[in-house]
Amino acid sequence: MWTRKELKEQGRITFKRNYWKSVIVAFLISVVIGGGAGFSAFNNGINRSYSQADEFDTDIEISGYPDNTTVSINGENLTLSGDIASDLAEDLQEAGVVELPAGDLDDFVQEVNGISGAALGAAIAFGALAFLFVFVIVLAIFMAFNAFIVNPFIVGCQRFFVRNLDEEACVSNIGYGYDNNYKNIALTMFFRDLYTILWGLLFIIPGIVKAYEYRMIPYLLADDPTMTQEQAFAISKEMMTGNKWKAFVLDLSFLGWHILSIFTFGILEIFWVSPYEYATDAALYRKLLILRGSDETETQTVDEL
Repeated sequence: MWTRKELKEQGRITFKRNYWKSVIVAFLISVVIGGGAGFSAFNNGINRSYSQADEFDTDIEISGYPDNTTVSINGENLTLSGDIASDLAEDLQEAGVVELPAGDLDDFVQEVNGISGAALGAAIAFGALAFLFVFVIVLAIFMAFNAFIVNPFIVGCQRFFVRNLDEEACVSNIGYGYDNNYKNIALTMFFRDLYTILWGLLFIIPGIVKAYEYRMIPYLLADDPTMTQEQAFAISKEMMTGNKWKAFVLDLSFLGWHILSIFTFGILEIFWVSPYEYATDAALYRKLLILRGSDETETQTVDEL
C-alpha cells in the first residue's frame, strides 16, 4: 500500500537534495512538450534571482483554518477547502513558506466546496476533449518529431528522476533514450501514444483510463530499454491495476500548487511545482515496482507450497 503523503514527502526530499538539476530537467521537459513559452518564464525567473528552493517573491498567508481556508497571495484571496486545501497547506508548511494555525490537520480535510463533482467531471471532459483535438492536429504535423525525438527524450528524463531517488542524478541521463536501444524505445512509446489517442477518439473517459494504465511505460523503458513492447504494456497494466484512481487523486493534489503558480506568472511552476511533481511520480513508480516484486515473491512461495 502507499499514501499520497508518503510519496510527496519522498519526492520533495529527493528533488530538493538535487535541486537545480531537477529544475533544469523539469524545465527541459516543459520546453520540449510545451514549446517556447517555458523559455520566457525561465528567463524571467533568472532575472528575478530566485536563489533558493523555498524563497518565492510572494507574500502568502493562510486564515480561516480549518473550516474554509483562505489563501491570501499578495493581498488576493483564494478560498479552498477539502483535500486540495489540505495538501497545499501541508506542503506550504513543510516547505517553510507558512505556518498553519494551531489545530488538528485531520480536521482540515473537508468536503470540497469550491469544486463540485459535476463541475470537476465537466472540466476533465472538456480539458480532455480540447487536448485531444489539439494533439491530433499536432501529431499529424510532427509525428516523426514526436516519435524519434520527444519520446526518447522523455524516457531519459524519467530515468533522471528515478535515479535521483537514490543518488544525485546527472543531467546527462536525459540522453539515455537515444543511446540505449533507441529503436525499441521509440517504437514502444509511439504505440503507447497511438493507443491512447485511439481510445480517446472512441470515448474520452476510456482514453483517460488508458493513459493511466500506460503511465509506467516510460519508467519501465528507462530502467530496462531492452524490454519488449508487449512486456512494457503488460507490466504497466499490472502495476496500475487498482492504482489508477489513487494516481489520479495524487495528480489532483497538486492542483493547489498549480493555482498558486498562476499568481507568480509561472515562476513557481518552474522552480518548485514541476520538479516536485515529477519527483513524486518517480516515487510512485518505484513504490509500485517494489509492491509488484513483493506480490511475485508471495505467488512463488504459494506455488512452492
